[in-house]
Amino acid sequence: MELQAVLMAAGGGSRMTDLTYNTPKPMLPIGNRPLMWYPLNLLERVGFEEVIVITTKEVQKMMSTDQKIKEVKMKLDVVCIQEDGDMGTADALRHIQQKIKADILVVSCDLITDVALHEVVDLFRAHNATLAMLMSKAHEFTETVPGQKGKKKTAEQRDFVGVDQSGKRLLFMANEADLEDGLSIRKSIMRKHPRMHIKTGLVDAHLYCLKKAVVDFLTENKSISSIRGELLPYLVRKQFSKTTKRPKSKEDSEDQSQEMSDSSTNQELLISSRDESLLELAQERSCWNDHHGDMSDAYHGGKLRCYVHITDQSLCYRVNTLAAYIEANRLAPKLFEESAVHPSAVISEKCQMGSDSIIGALCQVADKTSIKRSTIGNSTTIKEKVKVANSIIMHGVTIEEGCNIQGSVICSNAVIGRGADLKYCLVGNGQRIESEAERTNEVIVGTDQLMEI
Repeated sequence: MELQAVLMAAGGGSRMTDLTYNTPKPMLPIGNRPLMWYPLNLLERVGFEEVIVITTKEVQKMMSTDQKIKEVKMKLDVVCIQEDGDMGTADALRHIQQKIKADILVVSCDLITDVALHEVVDLFRAHNATLAMLMSKAHEFTETVPGQKGKKKTAEQRDFVGVDQSGKRLLFMANEADLEDGLSIRKSIMRKHPRMHIKTGLVDAHLYCLKKAVVDFLTENKSISSIRGELLPYLVRKQFSKTTKRPKSKEDSEDQSQEMSDSSTNQELLISSRDESLLELAQERSCWNDHHGDMSDAYHGGKLRCYVHITDQSLCYRVNTLAAYIEANRLAPKLFEESAVHPSAVISEKCQMGSDSIIGALCQVADKTSIKRSTIGNSTTIKEKVKVANSIIMHGVTIEEGCNIQGSVICSNAVIGRGADLKYCLVGNGQRIESEAERTNEVIVGTDQLMEI
């Protein structure tokens, strides 16, 4: 692969803290595989032989003992950052700058997708782009989220994404929170692209192709901390900053303050290469220099170009909320071709199990038990006459006889007492539910802490 792969796996999972209280987000089980296994598998399938993994020492330790991570054939170059440090994704790239020898493909550890990666990489290469990124249509999750029934959803602030008529050139990007005075498009953009399409309802998949020069630029501009929040908007804006002096018209005045802010950065972003002079000579003498043909934009456009591939057919989720985590586990049986029941699991012949469930390694499932649309984690024990439906049971859980568990998430090492009835509950790591307990729409986390939502 001519690109270097970088996996961001140090995030704390701030929007799903009930799940990440004891288990780091990259190691949360999805279909009994760590969340970070999915982007690693994606990179391996398209031919990468090595990936730089930016993570924490805690995750590194867990990776070293996890069987699924150990099965990854790529070389994992693990770089640890401080767990309590306030380091953003751009800071993380700056931290590994010495390891970057080529253009990079950056992937988040919480991305689960079957998108063909070449769709993004081809855009990046064909247009000699500075940035090419992946976006998908936003998903409406229909499953009831444990502990949140009847709770008002927090309104997500929308992104406004501007693309050209092809739907590929990324012209504008802004979040609703930054648009206090309304949506305003710079004249310099409209002059070059008078027919811009503004799209909403899109989700950034956090998969980016970036020029090596962008990483070099970050080392000179330490004020940029986040890829998504700061670097991307800067690159998109910078495409249309003036590069030559010309008489200023009145309509340019609204652009002036933004351009001054762009140019005030310590070091301008210069996208160049060792062959820049040869490229300029090729442009002058090329048969394309009449501004026609597929490569006209690459030859005659600005040096800084941003592109986006928007997928609406493929599976593409970011597992960054509890709702997305539940949905990802629902999809897990379809994501890989292998037996839903691990060979080492001991399942009673009198157990009823749906084809859309997964049973992990070393599980024990007793007589007269029913399991439907659920994931059962490794080393979990389920005793007689238990019903589990639409639920996620993590690793090392014990469920005593006669329990009924519906629409719930039971975190690792929890114990559910005999005859307990749980509906739409989240039971935290290591928690114990007393016998005959009836719980509905509750989150049980921390030491003896019961929280009703």
